[in-house]
Order: sequence, then structure tokens, then C-alpha cells
Amino acid sequence: MSYEKRGVSANKEDVHSAIADLSKGLYNNSFCKILPDFFTQDDDYACMLHADTAGSKTALAYLYWKETGDITVWQGITQDAIVMNTDDMACSGVTDNIMLSNTIGRNKALIPGNVVAALIQGATQFADLMLANGIKIHLAGGETADVGDIVRTLDVGFTAFARLPKSDIQLINIQPGQVVIGVESYGQASYESEYNSGIGSNGLTFARHEVLSAKYRRHTESYAPETDSEYVYSGSKSLSDIYEGQLVAKLLLSPTRTYLPVLKMLFQEKRAAINGIIHNTGGGQTKVLHFAKGVNIVKNDLLEIPPVFNMIQSENNTAYQEMFKIFNMGQRLEIYTNKEEADSIINIIKSFDINAKIIGYVEEHSNKNASSVEVHAVNDKLLYHSS
Repeated sequence: MSYEKRGVSANKEDVHSAIADLSKGLYNNSFCKILPDFFTQDDDYACMLHADTAGSKTALAYLYWKETGDITVWQGITQDAIVMNTDDMACSGVTDNIMLSNTIGRNKALIPGNVVAALIQGATQFADLMLANGIKIHLAGGETADVGDIVRTLDVGFTAFARLPKSDIQLINIQPGQVVIGVESYGQASYESEYNSGIGSNGLTFARHEVLSAKYRRHTESYAPETDSEYVYSGSKSLSDIYEGQLVAKLLLSPTRTYLPVLKMLFQEKRAAINGIIHNTGGGQTKVLHFAKGVNIVKNDLLEIPPVFNMIQSENNTAYQEMFKIFNMGQRLEIYTNKEEADSIINIIKSFDINAKIIGYVEEHSNKNASSVEVHAVNDKLLYHSS
């Protein structure tokens, strides 16, 4: 896969192997690791501590900033790093009272203080937006480290903490007979101020180099020198180009949409009907394979693929087998439920101006210890299996 030739992996097999023997916490079937309440020793409560970053999307923001001088791009990068934490946690039931601490590693010679200020401002803006939607996020400060010997440009990460009643924990119990609701990652949600391409914060190393032209190689600090030159900025487009009515830069840099307001309402009104929520980040449409066993998940009626992914795929005619494993392809959230409950869940999601529909179903697998996903798309059937 050309993704791996750029030094990244959708599967992260070595990481999963490294953590295979670690404790999974209180529950084996949760999207995030859930820990005991060490603070009060209250057996009715649990804690969650989660860490993630904006990934290589910071390199794309760096390019855009260097080319345009538009410092506001960094505020979106902060949202990417936050949402990669909060929406993972939301899949396990956390939708309020979240504490955040940031870690920013920068090459001070290239990243001045006003960029750091924009990143911190972005966190405040996101917290204010969530508060306006009834969700309290508490900013606990963090660390900015000048580590130019280690970080080529900038790395932006957050650690999130929450304490919640065990009765609010959402576990994953995917069984034959259930249906899959796909929730779109693109468009403009009621709580968003502009169109969101749906790109999220996964696969940006691939997207950046597939789409953008060789002229960006002059920013040598924006890519790993170990990468074969054939795979460095091998596309045809400039950040200022227009694709299907949208600026290429905006398509690639749309901040990762949060589903916190949606999931908070779903938990309030339909908690008992939800059998599992999957955040399709690393691994794209195959993410669910980490959380299902003994089932084949058939996704035979997906939401429309939005322009950003068509743009990426068309540059070098990337195989869709690879595309659906790298990217969310327009649906970054999946909800597993019974068919009788699906319409009411979909209606709640649509009340936020986010499209959703039944995209597939769950059937029994021939091997009770294995799982698989079938993606029916682009006039093909793409098959993925658990390792």
C-alpha cells in the first residue's frame, strides 16, 4: 500500500502487538479503556483518561500557513486534536464534564509564539462552542516544549479526563440481526459555521502527498527525508485550486467534526437502544473489526462519498480497497442498534442537520472467533477480515 510507503499505517499492527498484553480496564467491550474511580473508591463510578493528537494534519496546516500567512488555520488543528479525544470517549458514554490538557511540541526556529497563541485560542473557542451546546469542557493548561531536535515543525496533542457513573458507560455488543446506522462526516451541522469536507484527522499523510504537487517539496521540513521522493507531493494540485466549488486547502483542512452534541442527546433519549458506537478514525470503515467477534458486518448502502475523498482517489487512481481502510469516506460514526429503533435514532441525528441512514446489517460469521466487514461501494464488494 502506498500509505505504508509514506511511513504510516492504517492497521498499526506493531502498536496493537505492543499493547496486546496490557489490561483492558474494567470492560473488554468498550471503545475506550475504562478505569476504576481511584479518587473516591466509589464502585458506582469509573474514570476515563485518553490521549491523542492532530497527527500529520499539522504538516498540512504548516504548508498552508507558510503559503498564505493565515494563522487562523491553527485553530482548526486544535479542534482536530481535541475531537480525536472527546469523540472516542463519547463512544464509551462521556459527553460532558471533560477535562483537557494540551501538549505542544514545536521547532521554535520555525514555529513562533503567535502560532502557539492561536492553538491555545482554538481550544478556548471550541470549549465555548461546546458550552453553547450544553457540554462543559474544562481547560487545564498544558505544556509547550521546544524540541526542534525531535519535531520537524509542530506536534499538537491533548489528554482528556472524565469521571462518570458506571450506569452511563456505553459498551459495544454487536450481534447478528442488528443494523448499522451511518452518520455523515461532511456538510454543515447546526453547530458548525461552515461546510465541513468530512476529512477528519486520519490519513492526512496520504492525502497531503497524493493531492499536492511537487512544488511543495521546497518545504523540506514538512515531510520525512526518509520517504522515497516518488511518494512526496506526487499530486497535481495547489492549495489555492478549486475542486467542485471548494478550495483544495479547505477540503483538506476542514476541522474534525465533533459528534458530542448529537451523542449527548442520543444518550438522553435512546441509550437503551444503542448496542455500540464506533468512531471510524484509524482504520476507516474497518475500525469495527477491533470490537466485534463472530459477526460479518455488511455495509451495503453507504452514504454518498463526499468530494474530498473523490479528489484524493482520482489523483493516482488509488484502489478503493485502500481508500476505505484509510479514510472514513464520509461516515465517521457508526451506531449499532435494532431495526425497530433505527428511525427514531436517525431522526435525532437529523435534527442537528447531519444526515444519517441505515447503511448495513450484522450477520453471523462462520467462525465465532473471527469477524469481517463487507463494504459494497463503487460497484464493487470490498472484503476485510480481522487479523
